[in-house]
Parts: sequence; structure tokens; C-alpha cells
Amino acid sequence: MDQGQHRTERVVLETERHRISGLLTLAREGYRSRLSDSLNANERGFISLTDATVERLDGRGGPQEHAFLAVSRRHIVLAVDAQG
Repeated sequence: MDQGQHRTERVVLETERHRISGLLTLAREGYRSRLSDSLNANERGFISLTDATVERLDGRGGPQEHAFLAVSRRHIVLAVDAQG
């Protein structure tokens, strides 16, 4: 992947049971340069994150770290840019 054309952005996604934070790879500018573009991409069923942390919303157990994680778009109930 050409790093000049892409950037990563830390995002937080929530499902009914989990809070997931991780790095989302986006285009540097234009189409697919926003979190909302990834959420609205009908041709993709999953959001891919790297350097991800998964926490249960009920507080059970500790956070789990994953180098890579794919989250089903249809299970996401909240998505925010964690950087601002």
C-alpha cells in the first residue's frame, strides 16, 4: 500500500455488546477519506481495523488486543472518530 495515498485514523466502534477501538486505513483525500465513507460502502460487509482493542460493554473481563480485526458493518450501532 502506498503510504502517500493513505492514512490511518483511530476510530471507536460499538456493537450491542462491545466497544472496539482501532486504526482504520483511509484514503488521504477524496472518496473514502472519511469514516462515514467506510460505513456507507455497500460493497463492503466489514470494517477492517488494525491495532485494535475490544472491550465488553458489560465490563466483564479485560480488554483484548488484536493486530487485525474485521467488524461486520451491520452490527455497528455507534461509530466515532476517536481523535476529535
